[in-house]
Amino acid sequence: MGDVVIAGAGMAGLVAAAQARALGAEPAIYEKGDRPGGSMALSSGVIWRHRRFADFRAECHGGQEPLQRLVHERLDADLDWLQELGAPLAAGPPGTGNPHTAGRRFDPPGLVSALCAATGPIRLGQPLTELPAAPLVLGTGGFAANRDLVRAHITAQAEHLLLRASPWSTGDGLRLGTRAGAERSAGMHEFYGRALPAPPARVAPAQFVALAQLYARHAEVTGPAGGRYRTRAWSEIDVVQWIARQPGARARYTVGPGQLGVRVGERTVAEMVAAAEAAGAAVERHPDGRVTVPVAAGITTTLGGLRAGPDGRVAPGVFAAGNDVGGIATGGYSSGLAAALVLGRIAGRSAVQAARRGEAPAPASASPGPR
Repeated sequence: MGDVVIAGAGMAGLVAAAQARALGAEPAIYEKGDRPGGSMALSSGVIWRHRRFADFRAECHGGQEPLQRLVHERLDADLDWLQELGAPLAAGPPGTGNPHTAGRRFDPPGLVSALCAATGPIRLGQPLTELPAAPLVLGTGGFAANRDLVRAHITAQAEHLLLRASPWSTGDGLRLGTRAGAERSAGMHEFYGRALPAPPARVAPAQFVALAQLYARHAEVTGPAGGRYRTRAWSEIDVVQWIARQPGARARYTVGPGQLGVRVGERTVAEMVAAAEAAGAAVERHPDGRVTVPVAAGITTTLGGLRAGPDGRVAPGVFAAGNDVGGIATGGYSSGLAAALVLGRIAGRSAVQAARRGEAPAPASASPGPR
């Protein structure tokens, strides 16, 4: 076993391992999947922060302000660090393409490769099932892929959600953390996701970004029983959580001919509708020019998790980063990759310091498992 143990080789775990190794430690990295990168490898590669901290607080009003400040204040320097490791930026215009945010768009395969080169060996196909005898960093990706936990905390429609993430994010960090005595954060009932074309459309992992239907604020959104929803958030995180609680986690987006040419980011509404149609969605084109797209809620990451301190500590000898930490984006939406990067470096550094003190995790007496 290494000087520090890392559970998960997604963004948070790889960053923590790279930081630990840079400080002279030997990280032992356990990854239950068959590849590194986790859900980050399936993402757009954009790592961002709100331009103004006041906007971060206003949107994610239920989050822990100290953790939010860390992400906001340290992200730019940590993005420089990623590039110093050799992580390449994606081709195309610099920045995020969003006036509300600042950040950089990385090439996901290149980002994974650069981080893996900085970490040392990764034990693929080997989940961490017990608390180790060395300081532990939890970066297992939250519990979006665990239907039982999603049903218990988020929605009774859990089995109908489309998984828009790694299939290995099943709550291992939550289980190990609570076993060590960690507390759960606020926001256990919240998640980040996107509306996707509903079955019979086929959504492959490589299409998670391209098939997102991001025009709810320009559409009439109706549920299966006819209820309507008016989108309030620019990120549209509110509407996807509403859809997740509708029967079958389904809804319908109807846009008029005047909205089809509206540009949302890099695509027009018409282009997003065409992508859904090409994927096999039962798109309805009405005689008056209106278009209706059946959509389903796709869950990407859970926003609740373990309650962490500014040093990433969740329990004695146990630190967490990424989606295993809850209470950052509570009430709204912020970059999960940004939190994974900033808190990953913090957790990796804290774990090395704990190792030098001889600190290690221990099971808490009568600690409950995930509920």
